[in-house]
Amino acid sequence: MITPSVTDRATALSGDDLPAYVYDLTALAAHARAVREALPPAVELYYAAKANPAPRVLAALAPYVTGYEVASGGELEHVRDAVPGRPLAFGGPGKTETELRRALKLGVERFHVESEHELRLLGEIAGAGGLTAEVLLRVNLPLGEGELGGAALAMGGRPSPFGLDPDQVERCLGHFTADGGPLRLRGIHAHLASGLDAQAQVSVAGRIAAWAQELSDRHALGLTEVNVGGGMGVDYTRPEERFDWAAYGAGLSEVSRRHPGLTLRIEPGRSLTVYCGWYVTEVLDLKHSGGEAFAVLRGGTHHLRTPATKQHDQPFRVLPADHWDRPWPRPAVTGEKITVVGQLCTPKDVLARRVPVDALRVGDRIAFALAGAYAWNISHHDFLMHPHPGFHYLGG
Repeated sequence: MITPSVTDRATALSGDDLPAYVYDLTALAAHARAVREALPPAVELYYAAKANPAPRVLAALAPYVTGYEVASGGELEHVRDAVPGRPLAFGGPGKTETELRRALKLGVERFHVESEHELRLLGEIAGAGGLTAEVLLRVNLPLGEGELGGAALAMGGRPSPFGLDPDQVERCLGHFTADGGPLRLRGIHAHLASGLDAQAQVSVAGRIAAWAQELSDRHALGLTEVNVGGGMGVDYTRPEERFDWAAYGAGLSEVSRRHPGLTLRIEPGRSLTVYCGWYVTEVLDLKHSGGEAFAVLRGGTHHLRTPATKQHDQPFRVLPADHWDRPWPRPAVTGEKITVVGQLCTPKDVLARRVPVDALRVGDRIAFALAGAYAWNISHHDFLMHPHPGFHYLGG
C-alpha cells in the first residue's frame, strides 16, 4: 500500500524531476522492527546488501540487523563505509585474491567459502599475513522437488555453481587443524532457494541444521553456527501480502530447540526492503496498436529492470494529474487493459502487460510498487543515455 508521504512526494515532483525512486524509510524501519521482533532473540539477522545497497537504506536497517552479507569486494568496501563497524559476512562465488586480501584486512567476521580451491587460497593469504579467517562452508544439499517446488529461484538442491556438494565438504575438513592455524571452521552456510513461503523456509532450515549437526557430531567439529540463507517469498502479483514472519519465527524456535548448540543465522534481502521503494514516473503518450492500448512512460526497464528479469507485471498505482494545458484533446483510456512500456528502442522495455485500468491519461503519474529491492541496482542504467532517475528518502 502506498504511504501518504510517498503519495505527497510523487505528486509534488515536476515532470522534469521524473522518473524518481521514492523510499519511505519510516515504513522500512517499522517493517524491519516487526521482522526482528518476530524472530527468536538468539537468531541472528543479516541483511543481504545486494538487494538494495543504498547507504540510507543500509543505515535505516542498522538498529534491527545483526550485520550485513556482502557478495563482492565492491559491496564490501561500500557497506563498510556506509555502516562502519558493523559485522560483515563475505559470500558469493568467484572471490578474487585481491578481494580476499582486502576482506581479511578489513576484519570481515565470516567468510562463506564456496569451493576447496577458494578455501586453500583463503588459508594461504591469511597464513601469510598472520591472520585467522572465520569460515562457514557453503553446502549444496540435495533436496526433493517437493521441498523446492515453490521456489522462484533455486541455487541449490541440484547441480549448481554455488557451494560444495556434501562429499566435497567432507574433503575440506582436513584444511582445519586442531592447533589453530589460519582457518577456523565455525559452521555451515546453505542458501538453496528464493521465493519460498514460511512453512517451506522452516522445512529447509530444519534440514540444513540437522545436516550440520550430524556432520559436527560425526567428526567432533564442535560447529556453533548455521546460516540458513534468505529467499523469503515476495509475491509481486499480490503486493499487499507479505511473508509470514511470525510463523517463520515460531518454526525457527523449534529448529533451535532441536539443535541447542547451534546459532541460527538468516540473511534476507528482498523481503526486508522491497516494500519501502516506489518508482514514480508519468505517462508521456497513449496509443492503440492492433486493437491493444499502450502507455509510454518516462524511463523504463533501464531504471526498473525487475519485471524484465522476473518476467512479471510490476504492480502499480495510478496517481491522477488533472492539469492539462494543450490545445488538443488529452489522450486517455477508460476501462481498458493496457500495456505499460518505457522509452527504450526495444520491444522488451515492458513494465506490465495488459493490466486493467479504470482510467489513464497522458500526464498522469504512475507509481510502481515493490521497487525497494533488485530494482535500480540491477538495471542497465546507461542504455540509450536517458537521464538517471532522482532519489528521494523520506523519514529515517
